[in-house]
This record gives sequence, C-alpha cells and structure tokens, in this order.
Amino acid sequence: MTTPPWLTGSLAVASEIDRRLAAAGVKLTLGGEPTYVPDLPEGAEWTVAADGPTKLGYARALGLELQRRAWPSSTLIYCPGKRYDGEVNPRWALRLIIGADGEPIVRWPQQGISDEAAAALGPLLEADALPFLEAIGASLGCGLRPLALRDTLDPERRVWAAPLCHHDPELDPEAPPGWEAAEWPLDEPLRELLGAAGPAGLRLPLQHFPEGVLRQVLTLEVHPGGWSLFLPPLAREPLEQLLRLIAAASAGKSQPLLSGVLPLDITGHWQVLGLTADPGVLEVNLPVCANWQAYAGWMVRLEEAGATVGLRSWKDDDGHIVGTGGGNHLLWGGPDLETNPFFSRPAWLVGVLRFWQRHPSLAYLFSNPSVGPASQAPRPDEGSASWLDLELAHQVIEDLPEGDQRVLISETLRHLHADRSGNTHRSEISIDKFWNPAWAAGCQGLIEFRAIETLPRTEWIGAIALLWSALAVHLLEPAHRPETMEPFGPRLHDALMLPSALLADLEAVLARLAADGLMLDPKTFRTIWDWQNPRLLAWEQGEARLEVRRAREAWPLLCDTPVEGGSTSRFVDSSLRRFELISSAAFRQRFAVVLNGRPLTLGERPVAVRYRQEQLYPCLHPAIAPHVPLELAVLETGAGSDAALEGYWTLASERDGFRPETPSDGSSPGEGLKAAPWRAANPGDVTVDLRLEPLPA
Repeated sequence: MTTPPWLTGSLAVASEIDRRLAAAGVKLTLGGEPTYVPDLPEGAEWTVAADGPTKLGYARALGLELQRRAWPSSTLIYCPGKRYDGEVNPRWALRLIIGADGEPIVRWPQQGISDEAAAALGPLLEADALPFLEAIGASLGCGLRPLALRDTLDPERRVWAAPLCHHDPELDPEAPPGWEAAEWPLDEPLRELLGAAGPAGLRLPLQHFPEGVLRQVLTLEVHPGGWSLFLPPLAREPLEQLLRLIAAASAGKSQPLLSGVLPLDITGHWQVLGLTADPGVLEVNLPVCANWQAYAGWMVRLEEAGATVGLRSWKDDDGHIVGTGGGNHLLWGGPDLETNPFFSRPAWLVGVLRFWQRHPSLAYLFSNPSVGPASQAPRPDEGSASWLDLELAHQVIEDLPEGDQRVLISETLRHLHADRSGNTHRSEISIDKFWNPAWAAGCQGLIEFRAIETLPRTEWIGAIALLWSALAVHLLEPAHRPETMEPFGPRLHDALMLPSALLADLEAVLARLAADGLMLDPKTFRTIWDWQNPRLLAWEQGEARLEVRRAREAWPLLCDTPVEGGSTSRFVDSSLRRFELISSAAFRQRFAVVLNGRPLTLGERPVAVRYRQEQLYPCLHPAIAPHVPLELAVLETGAGSDAALEGYWTLASERDGFRPETPSDGSSPGEGLKAAPWRAANPGDVTVDLRLEPLPA
C-alpha cells in the first residue's frame, strides 16, 4: 500500500486523538461502509437494483485482490444476506475472515504457493466426493450420511447433502455434546434442488427435511469448473474446527469455494471485511478499525484494489463527476462489548447527540442530494420524535449513574432515532445496532452515522472520518458539550440548508477544534463544500459580485406506490430544486436581478429560489408545470436613468448551470423590475417559491 500525502499530513492530528483517548481510558473503534461502482456501470444493478449479472463477479474480484494485498491468509466465504420485499432471493455478502491478531483462522494448503503450483492443482472430482466427505466425518468422530441431489438448472453439477450439527452443552444440555450426523430419508422423485439461483446449500428441499433434526447441512458441489462447499450454520469454534478439517482434506486439490451462514462475532475473535449487494452499488463493510490511521489505510487499499479490478468511488455523469449514489456510513464502537466506551459514558453520548443537532452541516454537507425528513438519514429533529421527547431523553440519559447503562440508553433512544414511519435504521445517527435484542445483529454497541455518502476522492472520505474522530475526542471534555439542543424550527430547511449557512457552520466547527489543538485542514473541507454546492453562475463588476450556487432541498415524501414484485415503495418528489444567490453590498447598491420576468429582492440575508426542474410521475402538484428554462437578468439601476442590461443567462438544468444568452427579439428584461416580486411561502423565509403567485399590490 502506498501512503498518499494527505494521509501523512493528517498523522499528527490522528496521533493526538489517539493520545487523548488513551489518557481518558477510552477505546473507540471506527467502522465504515463505503460503496463502489464499475468504471463503466451498465444496467439496473448499478442504478436501482441490488443485484444483477456482474455485481457478484466484481465483488469476488475485489475480495480476492484485497486478500492478496492485505490478508493473504484470510478465508473468503459467500454468505446469504437479507431478503427484502419485492426481491426474489436474499441478497448476498462475501466475507473475508482472519483472526483478530492477524493470524489465519485456518491455514489452507493452497495459499502461499507459487502461481504455477496453484494452477497445477485440479478440483475435487466426482469419484473423490464421497471419500472426501467420509474423511471429514471420520475426523469429526461421526460418520456423515450424504444424500445425492439433482440440479435441474445444471445437470452436470453433482450435489451431496450431509446433515451435520454441533451441540453446545451450555445451549442444549439435553443433547449429547459435540458433533452429530443424521440421515435424510427422501424419496427419489424429491431429490432435487429448488429452482432458484445461488449455492446448493440455499436450494435444498428443506420442506421435506425429517422432523426433530436440526436443519444444518454440509453441502458439497462438484462441477466441471471446480468444487464448492456450503457450511452448516455453526457457532464460531465448531465452524473453525470444521474449516480446518476441510482445509486438511483438500490438500492436493484446488481450494474450494466456500459459502454458508456465519455466526455474528461480537467477542472480537475475528476481523471481518464484507462485500455486499446494495441497490446501485457494491458496498464494502470495513473491518473494525482501532483508530483513524487503520481506517484511512483501508480506504487507500480499497482505492488501489478497486482500480485494479475496475471499480471506483464515483460516476461520470455526462462529464460531471458525481458520487456512487450509495452511502459511506461511519460507525463508532469498541473492540468488544466489555470495553465499549459508550455503555458507561452516557453523558458523553448525549454531548455528541446535542452537538450534532446544533450543527446542520454535519447532517447535510456530506450527504447525498436527498436530505430532510423523507431521506434515508433524517436528523432526530426531523424524525418521528417530538422535541419534548428528545429533550427528556437527553436529560434522563445524562443523569444516569455510573456503570453499564447500555439497556437504558438503547431503550430510551431507539424509539426516538427513527424516521416518521418508525424505521429505526433510517436516522442520521442510528442506534438500532447499539443494544437491540429484537434482532440478531442488534447488540453490537455501535453508533452509526448515516448522513454521509461516498465521495469521489479518498482524501475527502478520510477527512470526514478524521473530523468525526476529532469531535469524539473534543466532546470527551464535559465543558465542550452543549447543555441543550437548538430549536431551529422552520429555519432548518429554509436558511440553514443553504450553501452559505453550511459553510459558516462547518467553519465554526473547525475553528472550535483548532482552538482545542485539533487542527484539520480547512482547504479540504472547502473543496468538499465547493463540490457539493457547485457554482451555477459567477458575475462581477468591480466590487459588485453575484454568485449563484446549487442548494439542497428537503424533498417531500409521497405515499406508498406499488412496484414490481407485489410490494410497495416510498418515493420522494425530487422535481423541486433550489439555488442560493450570494451578493455583495456593492452589487445590491447598483444592480438588481430579474428572474423569469419578476424581480428578486436581495438583502443582507441569504436569498434562495425554489423551482420545479421537471415533471415526474408520481409527484406532488402534477398540474404545476416545470419552470425551466429559467431566465435571469442583471440590470444596473442608476438613479434617474432606465435600467441597463448587464447580463442575461438561462438555466435548463442545474447540472449545466446558467449559460449566457441574448434576450429574444422584443423582450425587455428591464420591464420585470415593474412587476410584483417573487415571494416566499411564509413571512421571514429566505426562500422564494416560483410555484407561488405574487401577492397583489
């Protein structure tokens, strides 16, 4: 792995963060979920669909490249993932596994040999299948009883299913401890795999499985292209034992492809890197990182490995660089549950929640264009909770006595950090993996920051993670924690989401950290701000300056809409757009702006314009036509003289910005100064809305 200058330049701050955490006795880990797309993304799998014909191939290529670069002695396993409404099959996940100390959990005889020696190894043959399973059973101390099954989708594939389970005396005191094999009596006509896609272990006819036998099956596949094994669902220790026996028995053969259901390792015995199918992207679940340096190192490896296999963290949208469209969530936690830093520091967590609430830039500046209550990551004050409930929750948690308070923290916050439908995963700061016994992965002590998207440059991704780590350390000091939240009210979506407000807020955060001895490079964040809020127009004459920047808009949520597969989906009306006009005092003294035939009233406060870019289906107010092309004119308004046209531009798409044009024959932009000005929806708002008719004179 190469060490880029941006990583080297951040090591001083990162080391200071580590020093302060160690001095406070805090072990804070960092996790991440960046997303990637091919250099030439084609098809629904790289826009809206979770899976498709090429995604698994890219995932395997990236997994093997990461294995080669970072964990050469790790084990790669294909795992079934979640199943969502409207999708036929469960999503998949590839997982690279290695011991917590970096040592392999199993040593494969095929690893560490030359490429020539590896190429000379052949797969397990059909004639060797039953002796292979017999050797596994003998090593376990129980004879396997494999059942041959047909694969109607691939008649050349040979499949054997051997029921195999392991009894833990602590969990199942009635059963004899250790390994147990079982017979699967099945009539000949029923000995067929199901007609779905995926490994044979996911296609077994389990509806005909014998009663009273645990549905745990070791499945072996042999086909002309190779061989594979589907592992039965087991606890960590028996799974490792089975893998070691399989590795030993595979000597002299090529390494088998592995698949199966892995146990959730919350004790910290494994390091796990995941590659998962997600709508439009390939998501990478980083291993738990002990500090920012480890996180940044993984991001660099991913960039280099991705470039090798044809994956990257950005798309080319007609010459415009955009993000992948997927998230880049950050997760805070601990090395294990015993040392989790948040369980016994509830006041620190409250300080984090209040600080994030008071700084909208942390929710909006690094997110994708869909922000606000209907987004995938609404702020707590945009979600289902009332203001009073949030205040009460913070007060109660802050006053908790010393000791492990994981249950009360979770039960207090989990029902408040949710979107307006009650979905606890859709929250800017999600608590659903903190301590939620209602689902298998809910008790990990994790705090997930979801209002972050994957940005085109690894340097930017690393800078955001460093900002998060610096804020965590800064807020360890009780004097730095806010005592209350800030009731922004309507200003949150009207003014505080605008580019100028986001920049001012972020600069205040960076200045606060700098005063605390945690200096982050403001240039990097200014570059991110500039990319997230691109300039649509820049005009100046002497000290008179006008700048127009794309602004974010909280798109409204539409009702459930039927989609293919018999389920429903939630859409937002993304037809609305906004931009902000930033003008100097000299500009406002001499010049005026006319937009679509009506004046815009400029002042010291920010001014923004909301307009309809396109007519979508479904959308709100389908009878309101789009307002594009927008026509914007700058006129000099000297006293005692007619307004002189100084500039004229049109905007057909915010992606292309305002382009200079010549007014059509017979038009007079200056006449617009006599018309009633565009107005806002509410008194005091800074956003005028082109959907509203001007008030009568």
